Amino acid sequence: MKRNDLSRSLVAFDQNSTLVSVVELGLKSWLVGGLVPGVNRQPLKKQKPDPDSLLALLARWRDEAIKAGHTINRVVVAFEAGYDGFWLARWLRARGIEVYVIHPTSIPVSREQRRAKTDRLDTALLMRAVLGWLRGEPKHCNMVAIPTLAEEDARRPSRERETLVRDQTRIVNRVKATLVRFGVRNFNVKLRQAAASLEKLQGPEGEPLPPNTLAELRRDLARLRMIREQIKVIETARRQRFRALRAKGLIPCCTCWPGLWESG
Repeated sequence: MKRNDLSRSLVAFDQNSTLVSVVELGLKSWLVGGLVPGVNRQPLKKQKPDPDSLLALLARWRDEAIKAGHTINRVVVAFEAGYDGFWLARWLRARGIEVYVIHPTSIPVSREQRRAKTDRLDTALLMRAVLGWLRGEPKHCNMVAIPTLAEEDARRPSRERETLVRDQTRIVNRVKATLVRFGVRNFNVKLRQAAASLEKLQGPEGEPLPPNTLAELRRDLARLRMIREQIKVIETARRQRFRALRAKGLIPCCTCWPGLWESG
């Protein structure tokens, strides 16, 4: 058995004493579905995106189960990983709710329902996936490890750098494509003095670049310069954090780490 295996639940599932709820998260509203012991219907409630309202709804469903003669020992809430991140999971856990975040690739989509994708159908699929996972069915559904606030924040510099590198590549390719349209193929966009060299560029016809194209290229190179500066700031801060941790003995010698940390 793998350590921290999130492909199936390792806790026995008693449906008669467990309140299960799934949430389809949206920017303007949340659709909450429930499986309440002792209640024949499967309640579905659309509410504003407010965690306190969700907690109140869970308490109401729990009271309904108790009135139906069931003792609720476990309250499980699950939702799909997405735009909202993990803040709701941490908020609910801090209030004693058992929370799981479903990996998006774990939710099967029926081919017959491709054109009828609605929050109601999504909620039913989420509930089916969660129930299979709670029953311990292997490879039925995968959950995502919920990071702490510090762990989530520690990921931001690397993710921001990845975005900036993609933007840098996109701008370089766009500038090259613009120049090729005017017959210029041997211009090095990555040079520090690239912006100053634009004025001297001439195409095969011996004419300089047109004014509107020249202005567009200047703006693109200005964006490229700003992106490079931001990447440099991120990498410098990352090296400083690495050296500080190594000085405290929290990180082994640099030979154990990729050269990226000490590059530059």
